[in-house]
Amino acid sequence: EGMPQTLTSTSMFTPCGFSPHLHTSKEDEQGGLIFQDGNLTSASLDALIQHLIPTTDYYPEKAYIFTFLLSSRLFIEPHELLSRVCHKCIEQQRLDDPVLDKARIRKFGPKILQLLTEWMETFPYDFQEERMIGHLKDMIHRIAPCDEAYWKKMNQLLQTLNQKLATLSHGQEGIVKISAAVSDKLVAFKSKPPSIQREILSVCSDPYTLAQQLTHVELERLSHIGPEEFVQAFVHKDPLDGTKTCFSEQKKTSNLEAYVKWFNRLCYLVATEICMPAKKKQRAQVIEFFIDVARECFNIGNFNSLMAIISGMNMSPVSRLKKTWSKVKTAKFFILEHQMDPTGNFYNYRTALRGAAHRSLTAHSNREKIVIPFFSLLIKDIYFLNEGCANRLPNGHVNFEKFLELAKQVGEFITWKQVECPFEQDPNIIHYLHTAPIFTEDGLYLASYESESPENQTEKDRWKSLRSTILGKT
Repeated sequence: EGMPQTLTSTSMFTPCGFSPHLHTSKEDEQGGLIFQDGNLTSASLDALIQHLIPTTDYYPEKAYIFTFLLSSRLFIEPHELLSRVCHKCIEQQRLDDPVLDKARIRKFGPKILQLLTEWMETFPYDFQEERMIGHLKDMIHRIAPCDEAYWKKMNQLLQTLNQKLATLSHGQEGIVKISAAVSDKLVAFKSKPPSIQREILSVCSDPYTLAQQLTHVELERLSHIGPEEFVQAFVHKDPLDGTKTCFSEQKKTSNLEAYVKWFNRLCYLVATEICMPAKKKQRAQVIEFFIDVARECFNIGNFNSLMAIISGMNMSPVSRLKKTWSKVKTAKFFILEHQMDPTGNFYNYRTALRGAAHRSLTAHSNREKIVIPFFSLLIKDIYFLNEGCANRLPNGHVNFEKFLELAKQVGEFITWKQVECPFEQDPNIIHYLHTAPIFTEDGLYLASYESESPENQTEKDRWKSLRSTILGKT
């Protein structure tokens, strides 16, 4: 019997290919698994682990593998899970016997290799741990006497894994470290020649190009986020294991956090670029430029940059610039704001997102496949899903229904983050986006007051205190 059919890793997650219907016999309980209308709804952790383990004539469904590997880390660390999987395989396939049943193991071998391959492809960060590699090698060591090809397959696996991890960590270092809000000193430049501070329009004056470069940054950053980070962000103590959370080490969510930081930086960069110019006409020009960039982001399907740009324009140091805004054609801005309006739990945005997701499924080019969700809302949805349902039922069973829903949301995200960016990269613009100095909130207020004087006593007092703290003027 050859290797089980593998789907490409994307088809495993596409919402249409994601079928939570696990085929079962008619009765409602089977080996400790509880089914309802053909869907697995709950089971003990042991039964779920058993359901993951291939045999000579059984291989778990792709949707099940993804869902269980994603959610199991709430109950058991990945290395511990792999250890239990290996032990059960050794027992079931009698891999400790002095004489191995070669015919039987040749049927089982390709399946356990397939499971390990899927695990590595989807959760490569799990295998940064030596213990994981140890269990893997031990397993191959036991089945290899029956077929030399297993060694080769394992070496290929490890090679691919190392390349993937290297690319991921290189990419993380390669992302220019985002400079923090460094530059309230820029306020002092307003009275000086503008050459000291490059501004966005001198780096890129075409909204279409900037939207494409923002999309580059977004997809680059998304590519580093492992699906497990969504679950690890919400790890609580497991009630059946009162002593520790599963991830006693620092929660492995650094890529997710870095991505949220990027969003905040983009908000502040937009606000800084608008408050910087000394002349009202130039400020209005920058606002109109960003409105066009935001519109292009919407057309591309890059909702995260779109939301960051709108948020930057809505920050009060920017929105208080009444004279500047009076020079802006605002109709286009209101259309975009309407799209991202939070009422009805972001109803308009969710409709647009579904449209983009649908377009992505039927797309013929990478250009049409792009879906970059508004990320903080995605995290919030997952957070509420997690808070709203218990991980375990009163009888101690794992609430598998919840995890199917979680896997659906995270699985969709994985499909989107695998899209390759179709636009040519412009290193100059990307460098600017990551390194251009930005104001702190205080710096933004000061720049805003310097542009258009305070309107009331509260603003006057604030202006006065900012001038003395930032500019050292009284």
